[in-house]
Amino acid sequence: MPNNPVLNAVHVYPVKSVAGFAPGEAAVEPWGLAGDRRWVLTEPDGKMITQRQQPRLALASARPLPGGGVRLTAPGGEPLDVAVPDEICTVTVQIFRDKVEAVPADAAADAWASDFLGVEARLRYLDAPQHRRPIKPEYARPGETVSFADAFPLLLTTAASLDALNSLIAQGDHADEGPLPMNRFRPSVVIDGVAPWAEDDWRRVRIGEVAFRVAQPCARCVITTTDQRTAERGKEPLRTLARHHRVGDQLVFGQNLVPETTGTLRVGDAFEVLE
Repeated sequence: MPNNPVLNAVHVYPVKSVAGFAPGEAAVEPWGLAGDRRWVLTEPDGKMITQRQQPRLALASARPLPGGGVRLTAPGGEPLDVAVPDEICTVTVQIFRDKVEAVPADAAADAWASDFLGVEARLRYLDAPQHRRPIKPEYARPGETVSFADAFPLLLTTAASLDALNSLIAQGDHADEGPLPMNRFRPSVVIDGVAPWAEDDWRRVRIGEVAFRVAQPCARCVITTTDQRTAERGKEPLRTLARHHRVGDQLVFGQNLVPETTGTLRVGDAFEVLE
């Protein structure tokens, strides 16, 4: 491993599939970074809405407010501050195959989201991440849970692997789409100072004071082809991943992490491979 690998960036996404922000530090909770993907947009029947169905979500952003609320902003509309719901009643949200109990936001939040997307939408809040949604049992230890993230508490990527991927894209038949920025992959943490694709062999790692188990490679979907500035879609990086970096029928980039301890991550923290 190259000398002195470090944490290059931390990313938090308060609302699933909406643009997040990059703080200098973030607390690690058992189910993910503090405030990360505690909110999700759904159809009226509870099915999640993501950039898979609505690439326009890339144009909206969410920033945390004191107490767990969020400030929503999007082109052409007024910002909206949404507080954590006071109501204790819950509704069912469907995240892939998981059915998760969540708390409805107020009517103003639903109206804001519906107006922005042009379809009827609802905003839901994960009030009790410690017991609402278990991690897949084949990858979890007893009691481990996750937020509204796709499957695991954190996603790790490396700067070197992105550079390597962009070099491959430049040699392919859609070279004009590259180089791609890291935001296409919506990572939680980005590591600098390691070799390209080194993360494929990691089993346990430590970032600063926090240890993590590496659960499995992250299978990538159409969201990675969505320009996060314009919401337009192309072919990359899926075309190049299909040719050069896949596990079975899955196109992979990055590794999913499960915290073994809690603590605070800070940009510049030392990174170490434990296994």
